[in-house]
Amino acid sequence: MPEVQTQSKTLQPVDVGPKSFARYLDVIGEDRFDELKAAASPLRGARVAHVNATTYGGGVSELLRSAIPLYRGLGLDADWLVIPGSPEFFDVTKGIHNALQGAPYRLTDKRKDLYLEQNRRAAEALGRQYDFVVVHDPQPAAMRAIHGANNARWVWRCHIDTSEPNQGVLDFLRPYLADYDALVFTMDQFVPKGLHNHSVAVIPPGIDPLSPKNMPVPGNLCRQMLEWAGVRLDQPLITQISRFDPWKDPLGVIRAYNLVREEVPGAQLALLGQMALDDPEGWEMYRDIVKEVGPDPDIHVLTNFTGIGNMEVNAFQAASDVVLQKSIREGFGLVVSETLWKGTPVVAGRAGGIPLQMPEGVGGYLIETIEECAQRTIELLCDPRLADELGASGRAHIRERFLVTRLVRDELQLLASIR
Repeated sequence: MPEVQTQSKTLQPVDVGPKSFARYLDVIGEDRFDELKAAASPLRGARVAHVNATTYGGGVSELLRSAIPLYRGLGLDADWLVIPGSPEFFDVTKGIHNALQGAPYRLTDKRKDLYLEQNRRAAEALGRQYDFVVVHDPQPAAMRAIHGANNARWVWRCHIDTSEPNQGVLDFLRPYLADYDALVFTMDQFVPKGLHNHSVAVIPPGIDPLSPKNMPVPGNLCRQMLEWAGVRLDQPLITQISRFDPWKDPLGVIRAYNLVREEVPGAQLALLGQMALDDPEGWEMYRDIVKEVGPDPDIHVLTNFTGIGNMEVNAFQAASDVVLQKSIREGFGLVVSETLWKGTPVVAGRAGGIPLQMPEGVGGYLIETIEECAQRTIELLCDPRLADELGASGRAHIRERFLVTRLVRDELQLLASIR
């Protein structure tokens, strides 16, 4: 088939299969279940493409890995397509990503040309006719302008904290966003000035309670996986799970941990990093972390390249005494919802979408400084009853607001509104 051959050269289709939405009934209850079915009803048979930049190592890929099968199970003809690129392309898009979060970055003519050329190739490879195309984040954002609507409705979904963007980079992207039928952000505060006149929707992400990362795992199996990873089971465990990214402040986590173990001798720290195809800075951060840690037997630096997959992450979140997410800037931070779903308390930066998941007094503590991070962690390690109470309240909050079924319902309602 010519269409498949063309697409496979520049847009990688991801095989995820369908998923029966009936499996979620016991988790979400009948009322939410009926809302999901009602949202899907007017869109049955609709052809939907979701386009992003990587199949692994980031929150967007995890969302799509769960949402696309659910779309299919609800009767939509949904595809997940990935825009590939050279290391140079991902260097540029990482610079754009950071700039949209407020970092300085200079988009030279060469960088603009490289970005637009890869988007042109991706646009030309979108051979199939779709009713809806949902484009995620800046990497493929120019596809709509280059491709044209072709009788489809187009949505740009931004997962980044764009509340204080680099204005020059935003001005470069603005013309390519102008023709989208809807722009979607995680929070109202993330909608940049000058884009409010577009059709804007606010839809927070959600986690999949039935995925390998979030399904219930017996405690003895969790302990086996932690022991396999080098954790000593008779000592307290603090964990942070994220990309190795300066915005997640892993070096600040290490410094907070050093303060903690002055008060809680024997406490361990696990830093689990998900290395992603579209994040070339991750290896630089990894080297900085390893250098900072040195030969410390109580700090475990682990990645998906050393055997840490979704099940291991699940085990660490469930079996840790405290999970940190010391983000400085954050689009949402799925790891917070994932951890709270397991009833584990979280100490997290007051950044981006994290306070949505952890209102005051629910799930753990929001912090601003390294010292405050250490203090709250010590408090939870020294008061297991308090830790259990906060973890339980966090799980209830996530069940109510931040599951993938709510996310898909909101997305389907948006698509139906622009059809």
